[in-house]
Amino acid sequence: MGAAMRRIQAGNALTAFGIGFTVPFLYVYAAKVRELDPMWATCTFVAFALGALLALPFTGRVIDRRGPAPVVIGAAFLASLGSLSLGLSTSVVPILLSALALGAGQAVMQPALATMIVRCSTPSTRTRAFALQFFMQNLGLGIGGLIGGLIVDETRPGSFTLLFGIEAVMFLILAGVIATVRLPQVPAISGALAKAAAQAGGGWKRLLEHKAMVQFCVLGFVLFFACYGQFESGLSAFGTEAAGVSPSVLGFALAANTGAIVVAQFVVLKLVENHRRSRVIALVGLIWTGAWIIAGFSGLGHGSAMMAAAAFITTYALFGIGEAMLSPTLAPLVADLAPEGSVGQYNSAFALVKQMALALGPLGVPLGAGVPMLYIGTFVLVSLGIAWLALRLGKQLTPVQDNPALARGVLVPEPAKAAEAVPA
Repeated sequence: MGAAMRRIQAGNALTAFGIGFTVPFLYVYAAKVRELDPMWATCTFVAFALGALLALPFTGRVIDRRGPAPVVIGAAFLASLGSLSLGLSTSVVPILLSALALGAGQAVMQPALATMIVRCSTPSTRTRAFALQFFMQNLGLGIGGLIGGLIVDETRPGSFTLLFGIEAVMFLILAGVIATVRLPQVPAISGALAKAAAQAGGGWKRLLEHKAMVQFCVLGFVLFFACYGQFESGLSAFGTEAAGVSPSVLGFALAANTGAIVVAQFVVLKLVENHRRSRVIALVGLIWTGAWIIAGFSGLGHGSAMMAAAAFITTYALFGIGEAMLSPTLAPLVADLAPEGSVGQYNSAFALVKQMALALGPLGVPLGAGVPMLYIGTFVLVSLGIAWLALRLGKQLTPVQDNPALARGVLVPEPAKAAEAVPA
């Protein structure tokens, strides 16, 4: 790992540490500390997601034309301002505007940092680079949440201001670290090629004409909606209403999810590196199918409360194992699908798909709380659909795109990839 990659990974980890301070306590802060109506407190999350959805469609072209580093720095300053303002705000409008800025800043960082990792890696090292990024993110989030929980106190608004202040400082540290990174010059995503790609019909038009990328975005939407979109919404509602688990069990389940990711990340990496990506994603779909079935068992009410809690915690752990398999698979595949000069555009598009899935995730709450077995059955079918979509995607990928390990022994001419990436 070169010096540039080390700095990127360190900055990414510190940012995750800062985010971990605030994410678990955002609703408590808005509803309990600032005493907003529950509807307005919920709108804080809507504003957060809206900021991401407004910013991401324009992010990719800026990354490809100006470079990822300036975008990360600008986004870090915006997020820092939003975080600090959120910690100082006391009424509805300033809180919503601060959440909007914070959501936009955090969302823009994701594709820009991913593009920097692509620039500092090769196809043979990219899988491990993204696996390390995901590992450090979850470790930072977990440690930040743990320490934040020890600091926070509903009776002391200043404790929340401190948390948001720490998060703001971490974003500024990220900006400082990224400012020192010197990216290697990679012809495939140089400014000249980005401009040429745009003149040839690049940007969103080029992406939407790329059949494999469109299918991959559909698959990504289903993946994120069925997993991340349910963690803090539908699945939580199902656990507390149908399975009858306590909030403390929900906390243990989230900890089990993070723990499974941290423990399994590099264990599953060997599997991911030497197998077809489409089949790895399909296997994740099958693992998550099992997770949803176990979640359903926790809500049947035939066993003890301890058995229900164990089943619920196991569900979250299995989701974590699937996430550990996806982290070194999805992001490198985005980079390998991207034509010359469009890595930032493709990363931004995939980040936008994720944000849309997260924004729609709460649609599962009414089913999870009111019709629990229909909720479970729906997501069992959705998870099986993930496996089917993944295998279908595999037919659209070149052999090296699907399994980069082949590149070590087989030379694939670059023009062939370009022809595959951009249909005539």
